[in-house]
Amino acid sequence: MKAVQYYGKEHIQIDEIPEPQLKPGTIKVHPAYTGICGSDLHMYYSGPESVSGNVPGHPHPISGESIPVVLGHEFSGTVEAIADDVQTDLKVGDHVCIESMMVCGECPSCKAGHYNTCDKVGGIGINGRGGGMSEHVVVESRFVHGVGDIPLDQAALMEPFTVAYHAVRRSGAEAGQTAVVGGAGPVGLMLGAVLKAKGLKVIMSELSEVRKQTAKDTGVADVVVDPSKEDLAERVKAETDGAGADVAFDASGVGVVVHQLIAAVRESGTVMIVAIHVRPLELNVAKELTRTEKSIMTSLAYCNDHEGSIKLVQDKHIDLSPFITDKIKAEDLVDKGLKQLRDDGEHHVKILVEL
Repeated sequence: MKAVQYYGKEHIQIDEIPEPQLKPGTIKVHPAYTGICGSDLHMYYSGPESVSGNVPGHPHPISGESIPVVLGHEFSGTVEAIADDVQTDLKVGDHVCIESMMVCGECPSCKAGHYNTCDKVGGIGINGRGGGMSEHVVVESRFVHGVGDIPLDQAALMEPFTVAYHAVRRSGAEAGQTAVVGGAGPVGLMLGAVLKAKGLKVIMSELSEVRKQTAKDTGVADVVVDPSKEDLAERVKAETDGAGADVAFDASGVGVVVHQLIAAVRESGTVMIVAIHVRPLELNVAKELTRTEKSIMTSLAYCNDHEGSIKLVQDKHIDLSPFITDKIKAEDLVDKGLKQLRDDGEHHVKILVEL
């Protein structure tokens, strides 16, 4: 079968590889659309160690694979076959999205039900076991989720949408509250979509004119603030009768944004860090947190969240299509996908790839 394989820094090619075979406990899926993620971008331009740990000669402890590996962890598809021992309501032909997890099931985190923090955690489409940029993939049945009538192109966005859903769930955010989102990139926009669907007022902080307009056009923010032109904390207080926001979400990965969000939340408020910070962050804990009992939390991927996130999209009739900014073929992955996101990323939310 055809598959897009990642060999290392700036080396991707379409290969003919063996078709995966159905195994006990698995479901075979024909991928439809695959979203390009920031981690794909980092892997391509910075090398495998930047994200995946896919070092030649050092197989992943769960998949047993090292590069080359099939790309694509944000994908949707159609069920092709179901192993005889799988108990599921799914049937051949159903539309699904994939929870792109590989976990050991044996470490303390897995045994506690927190498999997203598994000691050996890996990603389908990152660390092996196939991926969305292929003609067929075989996935553990628990990580294959039916999407009902959600269109397959939008279903490919369920992976990042569920990342946002998990962060909002962990934060304890409730309808009627006010939330601030720092950064209107793909993750920030998805956070806004989840928060709006759950009935919160959303204030989005962003510097880029294009991304500010995207937040407005997609309706994921009630208020959009440029923190280079006005004080974010003061604007938030003005929008909340002086109290401050109940909760804030860092979707930027930039230290200065975290400080702004801490200042913007109320006494006993919470700042949820969703973005990956590649640099250490220095905080004045006593002044910024302890004095007002503010809290910082973190969120990683998702864990038993897909059923809830899919239901939210269906029940609230959320249209994810505005977040799809282009659809390309696999042979154009580098020129029309990765290079576009590197050089003109602020004009894109999600670029989808078809094989």
